[in-house]
Amino acid sequence: MTQNSSSAYSNRQIYRRLLTWVQPHWRVFALGVLGMVCTAATEPLFPALMKHLLDSGFVAKDERDIILIPAAMIAIFIFRGISTYASGYSMAWVAARVVLDLRQAMFRRLLSLPTRFYDDQSTGVLISKVAYDVTNVTQAATGVLTTVIRDTLTILGLLGFLLYLDWKLTLIALTVGPVILGVIKIFSKRLRAASRSGYSAMGLITHILEEAVGAHKVVKIFGGEKYEAARFDEATNVYRRATMREAAAAAATVPLTQVAASTSVAIITYLALRQSAGPGGTTVGEFLSFITALLMLLAPVKRLTDVSNPLQRGLAAAESVFQVLDEIPEDDLGQVELQRASGHLTFDQVNFSYPGTNRPALEDINLDILPGQTVALVGASGSGKTTMAALIPRFYHLTNGRLLLDGHHVEDLKLESLRNNIALVSQDVVLFNDTVRANIAYGFAGQSSEEEIIAAAKAANAWEFISQMDKGLDTEVGENGVKLSGGQRQRLAIARAFLKNAPILILDEATSALDTESERLIQAALDTLILGRTTIVIAHRLSTIERADLIVVLDQGRIVERGRHAELLGNNGVYAKLQRLQRETLTGESLTDSAGA
Repeated sequence: MTQNSSSAYSNRQIYRRLLTWVQPHWRVFALGVLGMVCTAATEPLFPALMKHLLDSGFVAKDERDIILIPAAMIAIFIFRGISTYASGYSMAWVAARVVLDLRQAMFRRLLSLPTRFYDDQSTGVLISKVAYDVTNVTQAATGVLTTVIRDTLTILGLLGFLLYLDWKLTLIALTVGPVILGVIKIFSKRLRAASRSGYSAMGLITHILEEAVGAHKVVKIFGGEKYEAARFDEATNVYRRATMREAAAAAATVPLTQVAASTSVAIITYLALRQSAGPGGTTVGEFLSFITALLMLLAPVKRLTDVSNPLQRGLAAAESVFQVLDEIPEDDLGQVELQRASGHLTFDQVNFSYPGTNRPALEDINLDILPGQTVALVGASGSGKTTMAALIPRFYHLTNGRLLLDGHHVEDLKLESLRNNIALVSQDVVLFNDTVRANIAYGFAGQSSEEEIIAAAKAANAWEFISQMDKGLDTEVGENGVKLSGGQRQRLAIARAFLKNAPILILDEATSALDTESERLIQAALDTLILGRTTIVIAHRLSTIERADLIVVLDQGRIVERGRHAELLGNNGVYAKLQRLQRETLTGESLTDSAGA
């Protein structure tokens, strides 16, 4: 996380920042506040009406009061109903908009974050922040604010009326205030800590769910049900314990507040009864009106004491949300707008290390790749092939050295301009839960005609199976293409690259883990795709790169050999050794298959 993480902020700073998300909707918010003011203004009217009812209606039996007092009751509650509806709807609208704005801002920030951020994050935790934490932010942004404004105005109105009736008794009632504030302060810290633990636990629950659902076949085959169930049980139990700590703190606040308030009411009742015994003492109407107003104070006071629970929960959620919003997006400081590149790539003394590691992933890489040239990167796992390819679209920044595209340092190019010139086809094909059409035209929706999409599908040898589907291009492929075979998914990825028609192509293990027929179709499509493009091929199966213009052999982050296939075999070096090992492996597999047959 960034150093500017919101966890370093105080409650006041977090809340003030949270209110900036309410500010754009201040007109509707003001309407809600006006409704609350109107509702609060009616609170003292009811005890005042009680005083008049008892002292005039029942005692004096004024005919006019017999009609006016019931009519006034109806009018008060109609007015309260209208103002309550206006304030409730307005605040709900503002809350919904704040959730919408925060979710959209978080999603856009996630889209703009660098690859290194995702290297260190759990997808489930991020999903939990966007889906769950944002909802709870509204408790602090609008729910708490509604309660504070409405009940504070109600308390002020009732206190004004109480002071008007008997200022001495009212001052006695106010002595309970410091006690209630002390109780709230004591339990607020515990509530905040418990809420923070709860959000962390919910992120872990989402993470385990995501893994178990996504890898359900592995879980079933390797008998991991008990292990996953145990992980889930532990995570949910952590969440339960955090919830109970929160509930314990919240539950203790209410009875302590009520005891303090009831003690105050008891003392006031005693004193009022004493006063009524003397000459010119309190009338029955005044006393009942005072007690009614005092008892009416208990509800808003209770709600204000209860507000600490949702407030601390909301602030903990806001911390979690702001941690994402405070992440530094992928920098795009380049000023050069590159149109269609020729594809000339130059690695000049390139060094790269992943954050938090001591051993460099790439060291002293010097390589000149000419426009239209096919360059194969070969080496054992961990030799730096994928890292080298990942530097071209600037997924990571170089530690040292320069990487040039058509003579421009990639750091000087605008990111969109750079990546518009690059297409990627990898072993781990990414398809979206959408139609075949949307997946082929991904990033070009609305810009590509059906003819262009079909042409790309035909070039990728994908049109044959697409045309046989019930809905053709409009067939849903399922989550990550689950309704398609591995070869079909790969061909859709190649069709996507054909449609983009970028001058630079990165093929990362594009033909591995496929059956012979699928590999033949895909290899034929790739042979067409690479024509006229600068192509970087990463492959463990050396047979797929024998026709490359240049083969670069990497070992522990360094280039140890380079040349054509026949030349490297003649050198009898690392490349020749890799070829021999692979042939021995393939021969062993063939013998095993024959024996099994």
